[in-house]
Amino acid sequence: MLELILDLCNLVGGFLLAIGLLALLPRAGDDLGRFAARLAPFGWIVGIAALVCGGYFLIVHLVSGPHVFHFEIVGLAVGVLLLWDRLRAGALARRLGAGGELPASGSQGAGLVLAIFGIIAMIVGLQGLLTPD
Repeated sequence: MLELILDLCNLVGGFLLAIGLLALLPRAGDDLGRFAARLAPFGWIVGIAALVCGGYFLIVHLVSGPHVFHFEIVGLAVGVLLLWDRLRAGALARRLGAGGELPASGSQGAGLVLAIFGIIAMIVGLQGLLTPD
């Protein structure tokens, strides 16, 4: 059951990370953006679940083997990236000041790196769902 939760966290978390790039798709971008806007308030829950499940499997596979799998590493990274705003909320508020806004672009800079990692996380989650355990 925890494997399924980790795979779903990789899929949903990857989607939330990749939405900056997916929203640029010509005919589907607006619909994907609206769907991501509905999912975004629950991103912190996905991040916590990804951290818990990924950490559990990392500890289990480090202690009893056979080896560490990429599903756990991607799950931990997805969890940290989804919770990054909450982890650095104070520093972000000080940097923005009273009325500043963050640039939200998935086509350049750090947004592009996050979007590409999100697509990789979606592929890993799909692979985990289709791979027998």
